[in-house]
Amino acid sequence: MSDHNSQYVDFEDHDRYSRQMFFAPIGTSGQQRLGAAKVTLIGCGGLGASLAQTMVRAGVGHLRIVDRDFLELNNLQRQVLFDEDDVKENLPKAEAAARKLRRINRNVKITPIVADANHESIESLIERADLILDGTDNLQTRFLINDAAVKNSIPWIYGACIGANGMAMVITAGGKPCLRCLIEAPPDAGQLETCETAGIIAPIVTIVAGFQAAEAIKLLTGNHEAVNRKFVTFDLWENRFHQMSLDALTKGCSCCGQNNFEYLAGRGGLNIVNLCGRNSVQIRPDTHGKKIDLTALAQRLKKTGKVIQNEFILRLNLPDHQITIFPDARAIIKGTNNIDEARSLYDKYIGH
Repeated sequence: MSDHNSQYVDFEDHDRYSRQMFFAPIGTSGQQRLGAAKVTLIGCGGLGASLAQTMVRAGVGHLRIVDRDFLELNNLQRQVLFDEDDVKENLPKAEAAARKLRRINRNVKITPIVADANHESIESLIERADLILDGTDNLQTRFLINDAAVKNSIPWIYGACIGANGMAMVITAGGKPCLRCLIEAPPDAGQLETCETAGIIAPIVTIVAGFQAAEAIKLLTGNHEAVNRKFVTFDLWENRFHQMSLDALTKGCSCCGQNNFEYLAGRGGLNIVNLCGRNSVQIRPDTHGKKIDLTALAQRLKKTGKVIQNEFILRLNLPDHQITIFPDARAIIKGTNNIDEARSLYDKYIGH
């Protein structure tokens, strides 16, 4: 653990955390461990906002929040840290979260980082972290986290949700199994539903974030024997909960078995460039020659905006942007020169 906080629980802390310390597996020693812990949270949307709040209320010593996005009104339906004033101020999510969290617990060090987690920045973002929490919204970034975590022997907790469905998994230090053991490669661009095409209900966000937070507290307080070692899925609409054993995956994969960190090396990411003089950004994912099904994607996008589609392009017209998608999954986002905003739009409407 990092040494950010002193190794005792003072009177104020005892009063603040008394109910948590009364829980026998945590106690005073577990609270001391939490106060000495450093956590990096990547993504501060639905999952991330809930995770950030829980970690700060639990008394984690230092929380680093990494998010590239700005707040929008539709975030408020499920992103519990934010309100209408934050939207009106056009605040980045990381900064808005930090402001709220400091009012919740002034003793926790909170570092907001308004930036994209990519192969060039990820290792500095997780430096000296005792745990990485996943609040992201796409598999490319999760695979990048997985590479960095396995390489640096840092545990991390994967979580994802869409519609009324969610899933989560704890990846212990060094992996074996890691996320790539479970999901070898991301689906082709356009095949995955997103919140903008399939919707999402707030309770599934709360369920998945609650599971992630509970596992985080287990790890950070030293209760490793209590950690859930299975892949967990939830379906709140059909009333299903399932746990899948990962024992068969313990031989590892190209990542945790062979130390092949292709996403960390920049071989699995996105190529993004500003198109000079056009107020547009081009995003070109590495699809390894695979094509996107424009017709199927058009069907999903019709409820989000005006869609024009032929065999060569799919064009989605939104109030402030126009997204043109090509069969090779390349997209041009018109209406912005901001790379982070363009990538967020790509994740929202196309997915990868």
